[in-house]
Amino acid sequence: MELTVHPLYSPAMTALELAGVTKRYGKRSALDEVSLQVPEGGSLGLLGPNGAGKTTTLRLLLGFARPTSGAVRLRGHDPMNPDARRGLGYLPERLAVPGRVTVRGFLRLHAGLAGLGGDADRAADETMERVGVADRAGDRLASLSKGLRQRVGFAQALLGPPDILLLDEPTSGLDPIGIRDAREWIQHVRDRGCTVLVSSHGLSEVERVCDQIAILHEGRIAAEGALDEIVHEGESLEDAFVRVVRS
Repeated sequence: MELTVHPLYSPAMTALELAGVTKRYGKRSALDEVSLQVPEGGSLGLLGPNGAGKTTTLRLLLGFARPTSGAVRLRGHDPMNPDARRGLGYLPERLAVPGRVTVRGFLRLHAGLAGLGGDADRAADETMERVGVADRAGDRLASLSKGLRQRVGFAQALLGPPDILLLDEPTSGLDPIGIRDAREWIQHVRDRGCTVLVSSHGLSEVERVCDQIAILHEGRIAAEGALDEIVHEGESLEDAFVRVVRS
């Protein structure tokens, strides 16, 4: 289908887009006629209760799944296009890592996959330092706590550095210091023009790092817009979320 572009954006300015997307698994619809846009350099917080379709949305944008109908685009291209995926960083909700591999080995591998070539070792070392795991560089991933593995996951997602960053529950397993650090990492890439999509139940974190919010409920967009368009006077984001979902 043809993409319908929001009048405020031209196709060249749109980094992430779903246009009338439906995704079915058998008889169950995970997404039903969902349309979303994130402009280049923008940041979107994707919220919703369990089973709302958030992870399915990320899987479609990454090309891990294909829509039943509708169109999904990265920079105006199909997500399976290698050019569209170049410069894409991704942190999954559960980081699957080979347990016997060391932190340094894991990140050097991903730096090479990111096309950093001769800079792969330097990039891996610099990113380990940035996310606070340089002192665990020689440790096997299997020996790390969940919070430290999450930091390694962030390091992998930030390699490149990315032009588009997709984060699924990015603060999962992090302690309060780690949550604050994650917020700073996200803000840093935002400040350099990276497009960010955060799927999370951490409403306070989304509120701090995203300029747009979309609330999914039962596979449909229940609310979308700037924070002050969704949150009414006297409400918190949590209040607005509960109001939108329950209505």
